[in-house]
Amino acid sequence: MKFDFSATGKGRVIAGTSGGTLFCLGTALLVDSTNFDRLSPEALKFAILFDILVPVGLAAPMLFLLLHKMRLLAIAHREMSIFAATDSLTTVLNRGAFKMMVDAFLRQASEHKTHAVGAFLIVDADHFKSINDRFGHQSGDEALKIIAQTIHKSLRQGDIVGRIGGEEFGVFLPKAGFDQATTVAERIRQQISAAEFPPDERTNQLSVSVGGVAFGGDTAYDELFRRADKCLYSAKSRGRNMVIFEPLAA
Repeated sequence: MKFDFSATGKGRVIAGTSGGTLFCLGTALLVDSTNFDRLSPEALKFAILFDILVPVGLAAPMLFLLLHKMRLLAIAHREMSIFAATDSLTTVLNRGAFKMMVDAFLRQASEHKTHAVGAFLIVDADHFKSINDRFGHQSGDEALKIIAQTIHKSLRQGDIVGRIGGEEFGVFLPKAGFDQATTVAERIRQQISAAEFPPDERTNQLSVSVGGVAFGGDTAYDELFRRADKCLYSAKSRGRNMVIFEPLAA
């Protein structure tokens, strides 16, 4: 079910109230119209006035209250859904929500027999323990926020990012080819390396290693994760602060 949470949601409450009231009014007049020809002019005026005032006086307030409550419930439902799907520290998707969205894309492509193309990245902060040890856990949290924000700014509309571990982030790039995904991964690495951290010391202590895999055809989240994690391990073992990317055969 889709809800409207924007300012126009109030307009829909008013429109729904108006439409419902008019429906009640029309129904009341239609039902009573069978007796109108037997009424005197004064009685007819009273009957019509009664059929108008009752829906306006009773139905309109009740409909407005009902629709207003439904709108508030919809807003609360949305806020709870966002809270449940969001990592509280970095405000990107949490692991469960990230996996669910990637699975949904892969499943939809498979069900509709379309040729699924894209890429999966794992971005891991280098030497994160030493950041916590040197600057403290609060600064470590700030580092994770900087990394998450930098990743988000580096992506296209429709790309997905989530925090999938302590200092690991998953990035899913629907419909991105090998070359395009490699470019995105390298851009993420470079921009994180250029970020100021900690800000008050004007030094740079941040870098990330990126493992990625491109795919074309039916595949599964676990397979993408396994291959990307293997590339990430290779990047870590070769000195960190680099991108290792490989294609995945259909």
